[in-house]
Amino acid sequence: MKTSFTFLAVLLLMSTFTFGQNISKKIDSIIKDNYQKNPDVAISVGFISNDEEYYTSYGKLSKESPVDVNKNSIFEIASITKILTSNLIAQAVIENRLKPEDYIDNYLPKSYILQKNLKNKIKISDLASHQSGLPDIDFAKLIELNPQQPVSNVTEKTLTSIVNNCSELIDYGKYRYSTIGYTLLGQILEKVYGKSYDKVIREKIITPLQMTNTLTKDFNVRNITAGYNPNGGVQEFFKWNITASAGLVKSNASDMLKYLKAVLTNGNPVSEAALLTEKLYYKDEKREMGLGLTISTDDQNTIYLKSGDSMGQSSIICYNRAKKWGIIILLNQRNSKMRQNLLNEIYEKVLK
Repeated sequence: MKTSFTFLAVLLLMSTFTFGQNISKKIDSIIKDNYQKNPDVAISVGFISNDEEYYTSYGKLSKESPVDVNKNSIFEIASITKILTSNLIAQAVIENRLKPEDYIDNYLPKSYILQKNLKNKIKISDLASHQSGLPDIDFAKLIELNPQQPVSNVTEKTLTSIVNNCSELIDYGKYRYSTIGYTLLGQILEKVYGKSYDKVIREKIITPLQMTNTLTKDFNVRNITAGYNPNGGVQEFFKWNITASAGLVKSNASDMLKYLKAVLTNGNPVSEAALLTEKLYYKDEKREMGLGLTISTDDQNTIYLKSGDSMGQSSIICYNRAKKWGIIILLNQRNSKMRQNLLNEIYEKVLK
């Protein structure tokens, strides 16, 4: 009986491995076809299925570089940073440092003075699910001022002015994507932990998961990709500043799979926090939101995803907890349509 059980276990392992290989070949075929049609856009993809990791990549670090992109090449993950921030918020909830339903009033730096109509109104979960109603940073104006480093002109004074001068939340309780919301969440984390956001994310995610190529303030490394705007012009990586918690982390396919693996593996702080971020906090006719995550459900699957776009790169991360798979797609051009189409094709043809 023991021998028979062992034999069946080996067969199951082999079939699972073969299944994963077949999926990875299909994903590679889709990515390769996209690269052949768009040879100027480098792409790096990581896929995890039942703890097995698979990678594929095409293109060069830059248009002038002879070096191939691989799983270790550094990209801007842009707003995917927000799911790292929401995971940190959820870890703080588990540690009883705050609650999702707490109002933000007592968690903000002292420089913020909420007007009467806003007091005891905005919850931490409102910030994390993009329904706070707060006015946002004017990116169009910032781009006019500095097309290469638009967020460089955002300071704490900028943020306090926006918040302190807000007398009414026009669309409170309705979804409106918010950079200022996640910037405030970063400041809330700094207050509850008494440390910079950089130190918090390093101590609670980057270091424990050994994400050694996930970069914050310093990203002057050899294997960094170039960024390109939609017209093909060179675009600088965003420098670290006060908006970091909303979208300034740099990483690669290998490290993002480490994060996905932790999310999909029970019994660790990142996974326990991820479960909290996956709870439904907002729903309308167009979308369902957890904390930082879009929740997409069909007849057979519930998937959690987050996209990111900097001025020169695009990315998207997606996972299915029930089926234990996850995927990260990184492009060295700002091209939200391409990264979304790639995920849609992979999901419809391979993962669904």
